[in-house]
Amino acid sequence: MSKIWKAVVAAAVLFGGFAAEAAPLKLQPANPQPASVKPGLSVRYAYPHDVKFLSAARTALKQGSEAGRPLSGLDYRDTSEGEAALTSKRAENVAAAIKGYVHFDKPGVYNIDFLTNDGLQARIGGKVVGEFDGRQACESTIMTEVEVPSSGWYPVDITYFQRKGTSCLHMRMGPAGKRVKWMPNKAFGH
Repeated sequence: MSKIWKAVVAAAVLFGGFAAEAAPLKLQPANPQPASVKPGLSVRYAYPHDVKFLSAARTALKQGSEAGRPLSGLDYRDTSEGEAALTSKRAENVAAAIKGYVHFDKPGVYNIDFLTNDGLQARIGGKVVGEFDGRQACESTIMTEVEVPSSGWYPVDITYFQRKGTSCLHMRMGPAGKRVKWMPNKAFGH
């Protein structure tokens, strides 16, 4: 999808255009709610020879992965070339399986998007809320409108990959019709 088309669709969702007419995705809270969580998100890494698409990242992770240092949340700013992606051992050709929970303080309808370099598929509460299958600079996914039926913890399941150059991964959220803001690291647990 071209950058222009992504921007048009994202603007339409944010400002009530054609894309906003679809019902919000209804997220499912964790059931049961976790009794206690550690801060951050758990992550497993694989280091394929080359990774250009989500399918290659998933294959590499299935063939063998290793636990990484937990992520503090989803606020990993664009690195300098040569810096390790997230908490991995490498800067390039990294696949990551990220799991845990995100806490929503109150029910409502929210917009969620991610900034990613490179590919990402993010599920929260059982629904795909962010996806980009390819390579890009640190840019936004299409904004997704979600319904959070109750406060509490919601499962997070993300497949991410970084191919070459710099890397980033961020989650942003805001009430429907309002500007999205960075999700604080304290909102995540595993």
